Amino acid sequence: MAFEPPRRLVRALGETAPDGDDWLAKLPEVAERAVARRELAVERVQVPGGRSSLVVLVRTAEGAPAVLKLAPRRARPESERAALAHWGGRGAVQLRDVEGGAAEAAEGAAGVDEGVLLLERLHPDVSVRSLPEAKALLEAAGTLRRLWVEPPASHPFETVAERTGRQAEAMRAGAAADAEIAPLVDAALAVRAELLAEPPERRLLHGTFRQSKVLAGDRMPWLAVGPDPVVGESAFDLARLVRDRVEDLIAQPSGASTTRRRIKRLAESLEVDQERLRGWTLFRAVESGVRARRVGREQDAELLLEFAGWL
Repeated sequence: MAFEPPRRLVRALGETAPDGDDWLAKLPEVAERAVARRELAVERVQVPGGRSSLVVLVRTAEGAPAVLKLAPRRARPESERAALAHWGGRGAVQLRDVEGGAAEAAEGAAGVDEGVLLLERLHPDVSVRSLPEAKALLEAAGTLRRLWVEPPASHPFETVAERTGRQAEAMRAGAAADAEIAPLVDAALAVRAELLAEPPERRLLHGTFRQSKVLAGDRMPWLAVGPDPVVGESAFDLARLVRDRVEDLIAQPSGASTTRRRIKRLAESLEVDQERLRGWTLFRAVESGVRARRVGREQDAELLLEFAGWL
């Protein structure tokens, strides 16, 4: 079959791809080779799919349903593989090719089948976001708690300090080019410095957790997908969940007070320091808003920066 990438993926990668990147052009060939090597039967490409990978619904040679995921190197698919292997299905989707991971990584270094993951099939069209808001937050938070484990002793993952350090550089550049956002950027960078001065813990985190990253499963009611794993404190992970459905929050006259209550409720339910959660929520919202403005998603930028202003 033709492995045509969904428009959403093409648009998202077009915003972030470095000059000369040809991953999308090679994607059909890579997908065909991955399917053939694993003797998979293709059902369909998942649409609209994600913003950083191609997701294909397949069946194994034994007839078992599975998902084939293909992602470019900059999406850190081997880091995702390592995190999923470490979680072992506890709170997250399971790898279907754990044994082949090391061999595939070695082949990937030579440019063969790089960034290919074979995963447990969940229900791709049913996320926790489909639930009423209060129930969705509860289920998402419970799933996230299960992922917060000690990282492997010698782990390959980026730390929160490293990731936010890279982001901080881009935020400073954005503020230099746009005086309107400079005060928010200054506040976000100041709170980052305070939070990193005395980090309370080191856990393996999902890294990009939100309601749409929690799908219905058969093995467990809800399982997380699509991690961009990072090692650091739990409040960093939870901060992204605070602003879920940000467009609904902004539309409410009581959006600011609702956000404060959400921070308090999530912090208490997951035993996270409320002020640290507020601080990382501010930093992550400003970082996302500045990035959205940089790539021309002005509506998203306005929502995120207004939300950040409440904090």
